[in-house]
Amino acid sequence: MTIAAHDSVENAFRLAHERYAEHNVDVVAALETLRSSPVSLQCWQGDDVTGFEAMANPLGGGIAVTGNYPGRARTAPELRSDLAKALSLIPGNHRVNLHASYGEFGGERVDRDAITPAHFSGWIEWAKEHHLGLDFNPTCFSHPHAASGFTLAHSDQTIRDFWIEHCRRSRVVGAAMGAALGTPCVTNVWVPDGYKDTPADRLAIRERLLQSLDEVFATDFPNTELLDAVEPKLFGIGSESFTAGSAEFYFGYCVTRKVLLCLDAGHFHPTESISDKISSVLLYLPRILLHVSRGVRWDSDHVITLNDDLLAIAREIVAADALSRVHLGLDYFDATINRVAAWVIGVRNLQKALLIALLEPPAIKLAEQEGDLTARLALQEEARMLPFASVWDYFCETADVPTGATWLEEVRQYEQSVTNSRQ
Repeated sequence: MTIAAHDSVENAFRLAHERYAEHNVDVVAALETLRSSPVSLQCWQGDDVTGFEAMANPLGGGIAVTGNYPGRARTAPELRSDLAKALSLIPGNHRVNLHASYGEFGGERVDRDAITPAHFSGWIEWAKEHHLGLDFNPTCFSHPHAASGFTLAHSDQTIRDFWIEHCRRSRVVGAAMGAALGTPCVTNVWVPDGYKDTPADRLAIRERLLQSLDEVFATDFPNTELLDAVEPKLFGIGSESFTAGSAEFYFGYCVTRKVLLCLDAGHFHPTESISDKISSVLLYLPRILLHVSRGVRWDSDHVITLNDDLLAIAREIVAADALSRVHLGLDYFDATINRVAAWVIGVRNLQKALLIALLEPPAIKLAEQEGDLTARLALQEEARMLPFASVWDYFCETADVPTGATWLEEVRQYEQSVTNSRQ
């Protein structure tokens, strides 16, 4: 950044600081909070949910990736390089979220019920080097034992046992990551189990899922190493009529088993928003996990934009003073655009939404407490005009990352020098 540009950012921030001070907003405190709020970047954005297993398993479980933008990561080192580039363009300290299919298996056919922490040692060492936390997920899709659409709730005990063992081992891997990195690994279980058409016996299916989950979570790990989460879904491709792991099923499971509930922005009815659910579930659960994505008409996992849904999610977290209780992660995959850019756009937009929430004038909540609903609405609308962008630019500059859209040129250079050479 040139001296002139630096001065421009500094001057704009000074004026914004004064403007927010008039509304009793502590800008410095807001930036400190934002700086200490990590986002977990989903590894699967970088390679279109392909993974690095020696077995060639076609994508399944109702997951579909559209687009064929060149430069997909083909190996773990390539994926780590792409993630490092994205992280260099994002302010703050963050995390990376891995699926079990992203282990480094040395070309051997290691099935999922045989994974160990050793298969992820390269990721752990890389995370140490870059001062990152790691999160983890069992990969309960894209496998012959998931071809029927069922895993932990399968009617065949042998197949259930395979997936139970895979999830058990995934928790061992997650705990090893947490212990090695000094920050708990959130290990999230999602299964695609469901039917395209109406089932005859929903209860029996859910009883099997309940029993399998209890076996998965039978071993306790210190919460300094591992935090368990489960993720509901309304429907999916191939499970349009019935999903075993519904919102009600998993909410009850989390309350009774003391695990985290994962709310995914695309896993509910198109007219629902997870923002309204956050304060409700926080009354009953000490921690939750959010998978922030953007569904368009359905759970299509688009790159998140700074839209009303995202702003509402961020505001609910901040209004509930729950940033320390909410684990933030992204969950989308877009192969129609540059994959590194998709990470940068998504994380920066989530951070912008959080910043806007942190900069909300306290008079808005006070007006509601005093029953002045007219003032509440008026102040909410006026707050939209406050100069958060100047604060954001200052946040980026002090973190030594590009302001505005200048980061895009760095992505283009990386594309030309690195990803374009991949065939």
